Amino acid sequence: MKALIVEDDQFHASYLQDALAEALPEVTEILHAADGAAGEDAARQTGTEAIVMDLQMMHRNGIEAARTIWAERPQSRILFWSNYADDAYLRGIAQIVPEDSAYGYVLKTTSRARLKLALRAVLVEGQIMVDREIHRLQKRSSSPRGRLDESEFDVLLDLALGLQDKLIAERRGMSLRTVQNRLLSLYEKLGVLSEAETEPTLNKRVRALNRALITRTINIETLEAAQRDLDSWLAERG
Repeated sequence: MKALIVEDDQFHASYLQDALAEALPEVTEILHAADGAAGEDAARQTGTEAIVMDLQMMHRNGIEAARTIWAERPQSRILFWSNYADDAYLRGIAQIVPEDSAYGYVLKTTSRARLKLALRAVLVEGQIMVDREIHRLQKRSSSPRGRLDESEFDVLLDLALGLQDKLIAERRGMSLRTVQNRLLSLYEKLGVLSEAETEPTLNKRVRALNRALITRTINIETLEAAQRDLDSWLAERG
């Protein structure tokens, strides 16, 4: 069995290599790629389907690399690990993982024992495993009432990309009134409406983006991927 580590930090890559060797004695070869693009090439050329993937990397992030790998080999099993428990990352993974595929998400601060457990659960046993610490941090940062649903999140992304309401409605297949209702809802959940009561001159769209970035509801990787999707949609729209 081969395993692939996609990690741009050499210290973390070495740590992962040792943990893999301890947790998975059936692994006969451990490969390393220093960024997402190299990880895609390595998985493609070697056929490796057991992968540990960093999320934040130069040249191509983990979400985009995983999207390509899963598109070519949906049976691949990928354990993501990151310094951050971003809601944006979990949403991004959920949107690209093929049905019935195994994946996991652990923090780099997790204990070695938990990491080894996750490596075995995802890469060998084919389970889905998201570290409980990630859920705990997300619950601390936002209440269930404050969590955006998928349609609200889509409208937030389009707002962050600079789209006006009419174009959001066209792109998302919504009525203009529905888009405006989604905007009001996300303004409320992000705390923008309460701010506007004391500072009515604030721009709600800009404040919504500000709050979304501060709370890590969206991040730079999410915006980069959203921009690529928008570019494709605009090209098809003509």
